[in-house]
Amino acid sequence: MRRLLTLVVSAALALTVWSPVSAAPREVGDTRVFSLVPSPGFPAYVHVHTNGRVYAGTYVDSGSTMRSKVFEWGADGTLLRSWTVPGQDLDADHGVQVANQTRSGRLVLLETSTASVLTLDPDTGTFRRVARFPDGAVPNYATWGPRGALFVTDYAEGVIWKVPHGESKPRRWFSSPALTGAVEFGTTGIRYRPGRGDLLISQQTVSDGSDAPTNGALYRLPVRASGRPGPLATLWTSQPGDLPDGFGIGRSGHVYVALAGLSNQLVELTASGEEVRRFGTALTGDNGSPVPFDTPCSATFLGKRVLVANQSAVAGDATHQAILDVYVGETGRAPYLPKDAGF
Repeated sequence: MRRLLTLVVSAALALTVWSPVSAAPREVGDTRVFSLVPSPGFPAYVHVHTNGRVYAGTYVDSGSTMRSKVFEWGADGTLLRSWTVPGQDLDADHGVQVANQTRSGRLVLLETSTASVLTLDPDTGTFRRVARFPDGAVPNYATWGPRGALFVTDYAEGVIWKVPHGESKPRRWFSSPALTGAVEFGTTGIRYRPGRGDLLISQQTVSDGSDAPTNGALYRLPVRASGRPGPLATLWTSQPGDLPDGFGIGRSGHVYVALAGLSNQLVELTASGEEVRRFGTALTGDNGSPVPFDTPCSATFLGKRVLVANQSAVAGDATHQAILDVYVGETGRAPYLPKDAGF
């Protein structure tokens, strides 16, 4: 009997130690460091691939001769591989955004110094240029839309570009003074919502006179059955200096927007644009983790967590250039990826 009791107690202790159920649940807002981003740093959008891995690109200013890189992490934050981006103009500001992926799994990259759409095959490491924008364009974020078209925001020109399926020449699909931006703070995130048939677009500064130019906005832009854009409408107006950047959409329809400006926060909005809460302390970016929010640039769902790219664009603090993991308590809606998403 003594031996039997010893075995039972030992088994119970083993279950207590090893069972994942015993792990303490995370509270909404709990923030941790997913991974630091190696040199050259300055990450922007974080892309969660259908292969379960995580990717981000880097930005470098014109004073550096370092080429941009694409990094790959496992879902646990372990750095796995990196690729150096070829063909960049090192005399100009150069950066690469891992903006999306094709249906076949190639990464869709937006390269700024050559204003190009590139693809990267993570299996072979092969880069390919598939489209180039006119001079002056600064491709920023991208989403797939109806009929396999790629929609791309332009940080400088106040334009939404469209790359039709099977074509290599971007078309000016939509333009508006509302997207021009004040003091060069322009259009950032974009996501197609197939259930609503519209695009959500984030704007760092409002420049059409509808609000103070220090405020940003989240817009809704319908995509009509004809493929043409509908009227632009404002869902939410930010506080002064927020500079709304990339965002993710939860199962509830709530939108989580990274605020890259003075506030250094992540804001949660309802589907109708009402502000629910803000994560992090305004200005300082304190979030309870070893790395504060410091120019947070994007919000991408991984399970019930949102991965936030921390760029530290002004301070250039390499210890802050990281991907942060914010628990939000709901799963996200995967970015739209139709069967014909490809080039």
